[in-house]
Amino acid sequence: MWCPEFAFIERATMGKVRGPLALPGATTQAGWRRAPQGVRRARMWWLAALAGVAMEVGAMGLQLTSPAFAPGASVPARYTCDGVDVSPPLAWQGAPAGTRSFVLIVDDPDAPDPAAPKMTWVHWVLYNLPPDRHELAEGASQHLPPQVGQGLNDWQRTGWGGPCPPIGQHRYFFKLYALDTVLPDLGHPGKHRLEQALQGHVLGEAQLIGVYRRP
Repeated sequence: MWCPEFAFIERATMGKVRGPLALPGATTQAGWRRAPQGVRRARMWWLAALAGVAMEVGAMGLQLTSPAFAPGASVPARYTCDGVDVSPPLAWQGAPAGTRSFVLIVDDPDAPDPAAPKMTWVHWVLYNLPPDRHELAEGASQHLPPQVGQGLNDWQRTGWGGPCPPIGQHRYFFKLYALDTVLPDLGHPGKHRLEQALQGHVLGEAQLIGVYRRP
């Protein structure tokens, strides 16, 4: 049975498809009927798989990375209390259409002891990052534009507070949110107040996890 949905995918990919599954003329109903049944079935399976891959890629959406450490890897000591304690460089891509600002929250859910965590320790809170911004350089917490708001971390100060786990290896969650609005001036909100403010405005989110154990 000829399927217009598969034909649409076929038209979008015919220029790149090669090999035994290539089926010239399958974008028309007559061409599809002329093909052997086995080839049609194989081709439909292949096109379905291709559609699934395309949907998965599209669903990836917002992505957050750091040139300083890979996902799941150790945060370099430079960005911790054992180093100069500056914020690490970050970069993101894939912002949803309609994004008007970004929010960044960094926290540690393993405090104080990852073997028996009792709280989530907040390390950095930022809001109203402009939509045309796609990175934060190393030490950016000290050089942010005036429209960017900084909340309070759990040391009760603004800016970056690097990893300083008292025991064991902790995880550090860097969470980026794309919003459909610019938040009002919240002063220096804590994490929970900021999370309340962004409710109903999140278009997409990304997460990067690093780990750290003190030497």
